[in-house]
Amino acid sequence: MKKIVVLGSMNMDLTILATPFPEKGETVTGSGYAQIPGGKGANQAVAAGRMGSDISFISACGNDEFGDTLIKELKKSKVDTGSIQRTNLHTGIALIVRESDGDNRIILAEGSNGQILPSIVEPLSSIISDADFLLLQLEIPIETVEYAADLAKKSGTTVILDPAPAVKLSDNLLSNIDYLLPNEHELDLVLGNTEGTLREKADYLFKKGVGTLILTEGSKGVTIVEKDSEITLTAPKMKAIDTTAAGDTFAGAFTYGLTKDWNMKKTAKFAVKAASLSVTKIGAQSSIPWLKDVEAKESR
Repeated sequence: MKKIVVLGSMNMDLTILATPFPEKGETVTGSGYAQIPGGKGANQAVAAGRMGSDISFISACGNDEFGDTLIKELKKSKVDTGSIQRTNLHTGIALIVRESDGDNRIILAEGSNGQILPSIVEPLSSIISDADFLLLQLEIPIETVEYAADLAKKSGTTVILDPAPAVKLSDNLLSNIDYLLPNEHELDLVLGNTEGTLREKADYLFKKGVGTLILTEGSKGVTIVEKDSEITLTAPKMKAIDTTAAGDTFAGAFTYGLTKDWNMKKTAKFAVKAASLSVTKIGAQSSIPWLKDVEAKESR
């Protein structure tokens, strides 16, 4: 079985439903408060693990109850947690306010995630160099993402980046990315401008060294842009309850598909179905489906 390593954040998500969302200076009564394991890196590791991947996770959390809970939940999803570092800072926290239409607003307190520096990753470099795929996001210091991507590229490890929270990416990082997975807004932030067609934006990225652009478009589906082709796949019609971790589910399931040597269309289609199932449940990791759930969806 091909190996995946995820390098990224882990958070405890503190969620509440607020309808309507409060305006500046306003207080409203919410409902449905919950503490749910999350963090983009951990979510993606869980998604890959629940698909049945051979998955390791490099991250950091505090020596606190939240950290204990997050590690326990990762293990339940078949994720190797041996490379998670415990720090003296608190475990990352995400404050998530959900709205009735399924959208959300998130505030992060990075805590231990900010300690995931190249100095932490360097002793674990063999885990990355021995893996077939490295999955990254941007909830940890950007210098660590760049360090890991460079290490992976030199080792022949395929690099997948979900560029969220999005920032303009350096030419060096772009040159090391095999698969870039932004949504429409993130794509513009990655490029640092909003001008041009999708093809023009993709061609710019290809010139910088990006292998394939996978544009995630929420309920509309996904567009796969390669140097000589472009195809859009529609998403199944689902009633969205909470969109938290939908993108992370897509990334984890997409990477799983790559380990199976599926073609790009089949890989993306599988990932879209996994992501569409995640929006039907509340929370981050609590919403991520298992392989049997996606396979049942495919058979209907």
